[in-house]
Formats: sequence, structure tokens, C-alpha cells
Amino acid sequence: MHQSVLLNESIEYLNLKEDSVIVDCTLGYGGHSSEILKRIPKGFLYAFDQDKEAIKHAKERLEKVGNNFEIINTNFVNLKEEMNKRGIKPDGILFDLGVSSPQLDVPERGFSYHHDARLDMRMNQDANLDAYEVVNTYDEKKLIQILLKYGEEKYAKSIVKAIIKKREEKPIETTLELAEIIKDNVPEKYRQKSHPARKAFQAIRIEVNHELDVLEKALKDALEILNQKGRLCVITFHSLEDKMCKQIFNEVSSVPNELKKLPIIPDEYKPKYKLIANVSPKDEEIKENKRSRSSRLRVIERS
Repeated sequence: MHQSVLLNESIEYLNLKEDSVIVDCTLGYGGHSSEILKRIPKGFLYAFDQDKEAIKHAKERLEKVGNNFEIINTNFVNLKEEMNKRGIKPDGILFDLGVSSPQLDVPERGFSYHHDARLDMRMNQDANLDAYEVVNTYDEKKLIQILLKYGEEKYAKSIVKAIIKKREEKPIETTLELAEIIKDNVPEKYRQKSHPARKAFQAIRIEVNHELDVLEKALKDALEILNQKGRLCVITFHSLEDKMCKQIFNEVSSVPNELKKLPIIPDEYKPKYKLIANVSPKDEEIKENKRSRSSRLRVIERS
């Protein structure tokens, strides 16, 4: 069963009232959403997900709690548009950017380097681009760029050279095939640290789902549509997402540099948001759920 990461912390920082209107941008299997729903009996929950399988499970779970929710089957890049359509200014918005465990654990979804499956990695099963296409059709330069940028993979060049060589013989079809190529083309000591395919798989997944472009737009839109005193909580799992989140939060919560020296800051230049928290999981949670190890929760409020 999928364990929601930083569950208590994110629920606490959302600052829920019984009539709060909340958006969960990453419904997944409903871990965070069901806890939110319990605390807003007179409020309403909007939940986004593009994964039909996850929606089916989450809907059953949420219906046991209440019926004051709506699931929106689309990518959270459409957050602002969907909320505007409904005339909603949320009191709280949550993003949990981890790939849900069931996506990783269902072999045929092709996310995992532990199970053999066709290379896929699409969060939206109707999308055209998949991992097979990235691995087998992208040129050398582009593949290296993706592994460096999205995976911070220091052996990107040797891994990509091996991929190109292999796919000239025949297409690389499966996750384990790709994981094996990666393993054979990194130093022995690198293999002992953690699974050598972890960073490359992450990079390919981010490319397939355009995760960082989508995230940047969605975070900015979320800040824009928040209600007064509303809070935005974001749980990240790797440094690229966290860096982006931190940068966006810092920009909107600080006074422009050129005005910092003024004795009185004019009202229109005062920041409209304030930073509330930056939290890492406790040791007990990491012990219980290894996947929470790299997570971080950042919270900002519209002031």
C-alpha cells in the first residue's frame, strides 16, 4: 500500500478549518486527500490526477469519508484554468511530487528498474511520448543533456554511448534491459552506493512527463489563485524540484533588491506572500518508509 510522505506535517501546515476549500494537485491513491476530507466536513476538496487507475482507487477511498469532493482528471498544469472555470479561490493547495508507489510497483507501467516491463513511464497513459521513444529515438547529445539536467547523472556520457551502441543492434525494449546497460557502464564503486539506474530512470521519467516545465507553471498559478491567508504546501523528492520551488517562493516573499535599503518600503512593493516552513521527514518516518528519505515540505502563505 502506498504510504503518503510527510502526511501529518502537510495536514498541519494546510491550516484546515471545517469549511476550508482545498485543492490536492496530486491525488494519487488518496492518502493526503482522505485525511484532508476528514477535517473539512463543511468545506470542499478538488483533487487532480491524470492517472485513471489511481483515480478509480482514490474515489472509492474518498467516498468512505464524504461526498464533498470533485476529482478532476487532468494534469495539474491546468490548475488555474479549472479553478477559474468553477470560480474558486482555494484556502489551501497541496502538491506531493513523488511518483506514487503503485505506479512504481505495477511492473507494466514501466517506471521501475526492479521489475521487467516495456519502457513506458507515462503518468498519463493517453500521452504519446513514452520512455521507449526517448531511449530509442533521441540523439546522443539530447540524451546526455537529459541525464545531466534531470538526473544530475555524472556518468551520463558513458551511459548514453552504451545506449546508442546497443540500440544500433536492436531497439532497447524493457526496463531491465536498460538498467543492465546502465549498470555495465558505470564504475564498480558507483554501483555499490545505490542502484546505478536510479538517476537515469528519474531523468527519463521527467522528460517523458515534462515534469519541470509543468511544475514551474503550476506553482506560479497556484500562488496566483490562492485565497487571502491561503497556504501552498509542496512536497518535493529531488533537488531539481526543490530548487525550483525554493526559488519561486523566495522571489514572491522578498522585497526587490533595489528597494531593500529604503527606510520605508512602499505598500505596493511589500511581498504578498510569507514563507511559513521548510520541513524534512523525522527519523521514524524514514525508518518506516525509505521513499521519504529525500523528501522535503515547503510552505508559503498569501499574506
